[in-house]
Formats: sequence, structure tokens, C-alpha cells
Amino acid sequence: MYAIVEIAGLQFKVQKEQKIFVNRLHHEEGAELSFDTVMLKDEDGNVTIGTPAIAGASVKAKVIKHIKGEKVLVFKKKRRKGYQKMNGHRQCLTQVLITDIL
Repeated sequence: MYAIVEIAGLQFKVQKEQKIFVNRLHHEEGAELSFDTVMLKDEDGNVTIGTPAIAGASVKAKVIKHIKGEKVLVFKKKRRKGYQKMNGHRQCLTQVLITDIL
């Protein structure tokens, strides 16, 4: 059983007891969440597709922890001009455990 759900503006394919990383959510660690924008649900080959979302379907989740992702380096260079610029950032992420698909 799996579902495609929208979390923080992005779509994820989730299954029960799966841990995923999403963009930072403004909830405390250990908080129970419910995502109501379920776009597709598959129950043992019985596929339900929403237009755009399935009415009454939801995905329950629990916030495990807030972390920072790996460093992403951005390097800019213009050849033969002597211009080089190095920049980087670390994305703020939230690890979420999918507890149930309803």
C-alpha cells in the first residue's frame, strides 16, 4: 500500500513505516501531523486517483527530528576574466515517519 501526498509544496510517494526528509516544517519534534492532500492511493492493486485530491483520504505522520542537509557548493567562473566565486548552503530539513495511510 502506498500513496502520493503533497507535503510542504512537494509530492512524495510514501508507504507505512517509511522515514522521509521534507523541507523544514514548523512543528516540534514528536508532534503528530496529518496531511490531507492525497493525490493517489494504491491498496493491493486497487488504485484511486484524485481530481486533484482524494476526498476524505489522509496520511498520518510523526516528526522525528529537525536536521540540516549536506552542504551544496555553488561555484561560478568566467573563463579568461579571472572571476571565480564559491558559495554554498545547507538545506534545513525535517525527518518524518509515516505512521498510517487512511
